[in-house]
Amino acid sequence: MPNENQNKRAVLEARHHDPFSYLGLHQIKSEWVLRVFQPYATEISVHDGVAWQPLERIDAAGLFAWRGKQAIPSPCLLQLNYFNHVLEMHDAYTFNTSISEHDLHLFSQGRLEQSYRTLGAHHMELQGVWGVRFALWAPNAERVSVVGDFNGWDGRVHPMRSLGGSGVWEIFVPDIGLGEFYKFEIRNRHTGELLTKTDPYGYSFEMRPGTASRVTALDSYQWRDSSWLEQRAVREWQHLPLNIYEMHAGSWKKHWDGRFYNFHELAESLVPYVQEMGFTHIELMPISEHPLDESWGYQTTGYFGVTSRFGTPDDFRFFVDTCHIAGIGVILDWVPAHFPKDAFALARFDGTALYEHEDPRLGEHQDWGTLIFNYGRNEVRNFLLANAHFWLKEFHIDGVRVDAVASMLYLDYSREAGQWLPNKFGGRENIEAVDFFRELNVMTHQHFPGTLTIAEESTSWPMVSRPTYLGGLGFSMKWNMGWMNDTLSYIEREPVHRRYHQNMLTFGQLYSYTENFVLPFSHDEVVHGKHSLLDKMPGDAWQKFANLRLLFTYQMTNPGKKLNFMGNEIAQGQEWKVGAEIDWYLLGRSEHSGVQALVRDVNRLYRDVPALHELDFSHEGFDWVDCNNADQSVLIFRRMARDGSYVVVLLNFTPVPRVAYRVGVPNKGGYREIFNSDSHYYGGTNTGNGFGLYTGDVACNGQEQSIEVTLPPLAGIVLERMR
Repeated sequence: MPNENQNKRAVLEARHHDPFSYLGLHQIKSEWVLRVFQPYATEISVHDGVAWQPLERIDAAGLFAWRGKQAIPSPCLLQLNYFNHVLEMHDAYTFNTSISEHDLHLFSQGRLEQSYRTLGAHHMELQGVWGVRFALWAPNAERVSVVGDFNGWDGRVHPMRSLGGSGVWEIFVPDIGLGEFYKFEIRNRHTGELLTKTDPYGYSFEMRPGTASRVTALDSYQWRDSSWLEQRAVREWQHLPLNIYEMHAGSWKKHWDGRFYNFHELAESLVPYVQEMGFTHIELMPISEHPLDESWGYQTTGYFGVTSRFGTPDDFRFFVDTCHIAGIGVILDWVPAHFPKDAFALARFDGTALYEHEDPRLGEHQDWGTLIFNYGRNEVRNFLLANAHFWLKEFHIDGVRVDAVASMLYLDYSREAGQWLPNKFGGRENIEAVDFFRELNVMTHQHFPGTLTIAEESTSWPMVSRPTYLGGLGFSMKWNMGWMNDTLSYIEREPVHRRYHQNMLTFGQLYSYTENFVLPFSHDEVVHGKHSLLDKMPGDAWQKFANLRLLFTYQMTNPGKKLNFMGNEIAQGQEWKVGAEIDWYLLGRSEHSGVQALVRDVNRLYRDVPALHELDFSHEGFDWVDCNNADQSVLIFRRMARDGSYVVVLLNFTPVPRVAYRVGVPNKGGYREIFNSDSHYYGGTNTGNGFGLYTGDVACNGQEQSIEVTLPPLAGIVLERMR
């Protein structure tokens, strides 16, 4: 047990591990002692319930004490004189802890699902006094203090109490409120290293380049989307259209002076646009706090904070609310795979590898210059699970797209021999990450029915989107990167060469139903020298636009849910640039507005025709009519609905019109064209089948009945049976 002098010296040197044992009100034998450390105060008094009693300065550095035979009211009310400026406040060291042992136990076990309500900064009333409770996990610290404007950013003023073996530190700072900026000052117990860190559980942060956290209310917003949430919980999303508009909030549109649109402005302009275009969901690239615009949000430093670039957390709630009222879901891009090395954030948080692994062979992404979470550590896993819970519960988010899943699943991801460590069985699989994914998906689907978890997983890891009770990872869906790469590789070829590569379009059907797939044309495909979708297309200007219209038709009629990045829908000519808005001026040109009109109409076709979405994940929803006509680069297939209705999709990947092209159909009667990507409304030649088609008794494609159609050049058409 430290003696009086040792305790005093530890407080004055700001290295006391348990300041509450010395500061505050204590009974020592028959005497009561109140000790207060306020280095900027010239005089201090305490109210004994009747009058003010002066404290004696016992050290010139700012340590004061009062002694008495009778107890005084606690929490103690102090009167502080700062060079003739008198301030009344309660003594932080006379408040009890408000964090339960049960919560600490659950946190240590990795099972405190709402740990963000325990850790971080919370404006609350404690023992009849309003203030802010601060709590932080830093198990290897000798001392932790909260610093802010309220204490002159001086780590000596508010050192926190250690809550035992949990590694959690806590203090209630009375008489401060919402809006206060703060950080944590951490002294490492082994080295004495002094670190200043932003709050891992902070709800809000100052605008970059500032990095302080801000005390923010969690439950202030009045939601209006109860009907949406009720419907979401019971709907069979697998059989419903799901068409995602992926976008970056900072570069969809900008003000004339370069300012970002805030969330209210996005709600006013983006939501009706997405609604008009026929998309069902908006997927936002990461909106958690991050210091560098050019990281696109993927280098997260504030996992629980809505970035201040676009407004407050309640502003974002308003955006989500507006989307839901308009019938649009919101998906967040979420980054649990890695975090940046910024000294103010999670990296070596308490002077040790706390959130990451100590060994760089496990803890560092060599390609990205970032750090990898230690998924095997309970508190770290709790941090990430609580973060997913936070966005789903507190912001009514409809799902998360999990970034870089493959990098998490494989210990040797992007590493050479000798640069990685095998698991306990000698394999390359990251067993701890696998367990994390399963726990994440079980939690998500149990607590938030109807919400989605979508894996960006680029390998052949089995059963990514199959339930955990069957041995799967439990995701709702997985991006079909194989389909995307094959499709783009095919469409980028000159039409004269496509006959030799038709298998690129047909191969996907061999695995199309092994997972619940999303067919993406994402931001990753239109940056870093990969060219825009339009610029990928071969041929002259007309052929480029025709190819692009054909590409969208192929995507929207194939089995699987859909995703397109902003700008794709207007045939953006340049690659996406994070510092500029989409080239909206292009819509003044008929060929670009034509593509936009096509995307709108084919989106609505996908949404309104059950055969195009009800059986996206089942082989029963797809049937080849003709996949073997490579010489003419023609593909024909049927899409079926659960009630047996169907459409016939015909795709011509050459600029040569095909007249009197015979196609087998299963039913006798008439067929009509309900979509044609070559329509003059879209900038095409208007070649098509406008007056209806009727079967003849001519066998074709394994069917007894057939029709003769005209296939427009570089175009796709959709036929339905007339009833």
